[in-house]
Amino acid sequence: MKPLLASTAAVLTLTTMSHAENDWVEYPAGQGAGKGKHVVLIAGDEEYRSEEGMPMLGKILSQHHGFKCTVLFSVSDGVIDPNAGTSLSNPAALDSADAIVMLIRFRKWPDETMAKFDAAMKRGVPVVGLRTSTHAFQLPGSSAFKSYNQFGKETLGEKWVSHWGKHKVEATRGISETAHADHPILRGVSDVFGDSDVYEAAPPADAKILMRGQVLKGMEPSDPPADYTKKRADGGEQAVNDPMMPIAWTREIKTASGGTQKIFTNTMGAATDLKSEGLRRMVVNAVFWGLGLEVPAKADVTVVGDFKAEMYGFNTFRKGVKPSDHGL
Repeated sequence: MKPLLASTAAVLTLTTMSHAENDWVEYPAGQGAGKGKHVVLIAGDEEYRSEEGMPMLGKILSQHHGFKCTVLFSVSDGVIDPNAGTSLSNPAALDSADAIVMLIRFRKWPDETMAKFDAAMKRGVPVVGLRTSTHAFQLPGSSAFKSYNQFGKETLGEKWVSHWGKHKVEATRGISETAHADHPILRGVSDVFGDSDVYEAAPPADAKILMRGQVLKGMEPSDPPADYTKKRADGGEQAVNDPMMPIAWTREIKTASGGTQKIFTNTMGAATDLKSEGLRRMVVNAVFWGLGLEVPAKADVTVVGDFKAEMYGFNTFRKGVKPSDHGL
């Protein structure tokens, strides 16, 4: 009986390990200039289908550009659950992250998970923060890391302010900032469009604005610019497109150890936005830039496999999807 019990225990252990491994997905590095550097992509928002967009970006970065990519999710009982705000699968992956791409919203991670994220920030890991990452955390007062509730403003350069364009009514056309048109992140980038709306944003003076968001009258790329007046959060009024709100910018901030951390923020990033080749190229370029690697003249951002971008909205995520369903 003892060998049988030992064998049973071994099977249970392997089953448990297999279940745990299904809580995230890894894409091995293909050939490319990424040279196997580890990019951790974090999906964790209830609205903008980051659980679809992050695996798609991970496949592009790994298969076209040679990065090792790990995608982490919010999960419940082994399936992806964007509403599981305290969950981050396999936070240990952050220990070896060379770069982070994130789209999260109001996460309430426990301290042991936040400690992994905090350590990566203190190492100066470059960050690509998309859409709701401006309001990434909503940690309780008891958290040792509650200061990260200001992560958007203090690190990315802006917090949640408002929907500047009308939500689900007015789409966004990306307009490159003339003064920084030669920035490497804009290399090969054109025709940026997203059906999510422009956020109100006022990045700090140390930010380099790369792109502004033109509010459109409708939800199609061919729609004309909107032309009405709005009240800003500071009480002032302005035409909705004069000036246009910043939607993409960089920062280089000092870490506690005296190093420099490169930050790229883009307030677009819904899965439906990422159907835009120009937007995907900006994200890929930002990873290269953040890591100090030469940005390609025109990075290959061809989608690998299937990409079905669900329309954004609360509780509209596909139910019962496992992280392993996003495998290559």
